[in-house]
Amino acid sequence: MITNLHWTIPPILQGIHVTLEPLQREHGEELLAAASDGELWNLWYTTVPGPETVRGYIARAMADREAGTAMPFLVRNAAGDPVGSTRFFRMDPLIPSLELGYTWYAQRVQRTALNTEAKRLLLGHAFDAMGCSVVELRTHVFNQKSRAAIERLGAHFDGVLRRQMRMADGHLRDTAVYSILDNEWPTIRRHLDFKLEHGVAP
Repeated sequence: MITNLHWTIPPILQGIHVTLEPLQREHGEELLAAASDGELWNLWYTTVPGPETVRGYIARAMADREAGTAMPFLVRNAAGDPVGSTRFFRMDPLIPSLELGYTWYAQRVQRTALNTEAKRLLLGHAFDAMGCSVVELRTHVFNQKSRAAIERLGAHFDGVLRRQMRMADGHLRDTAVYSILDNEWPTIRRHLDFKLEHGVAP
């Protein structure tokens, strides 16, 4: 049964390869440990917390959660080690819709079953528990890894929003926009389940 509680209480989502738990203020050191694998904060086309920005990153995420517009998660691998972060945001229960983003992973777990399972759990919660009609995914037009990962999900490419966001280094981002509709979710769910069950490369 879909209730408003699903829009107000952040879940713990657990699979075989990954656990997504609600991000907390005390997770700063764990976020830095994950981001240090590849020094991801140096990537110009994305926003990953670094030593000087992690406190503000978490504070903004907590503020959005308290406002009811976001659910940020800490991502752990099967051993319980922190390996990244992701979140639901721009949450609108009236449509109902949300955006899935702010996603980044430690270099060692990129393009592994962990990412596939994380998306399966997040999309399953968005569509099956929260009852979303649409889930949107956005990324920098030059973030080729992220765009490829979104396209491998089976998301529909909606287009590019030009000069849509101011990035930390000051440049204006052109944003590639993708979406998944509720009537497309059963096929995408089957696609992701097949990949996980048969060990198909993510």
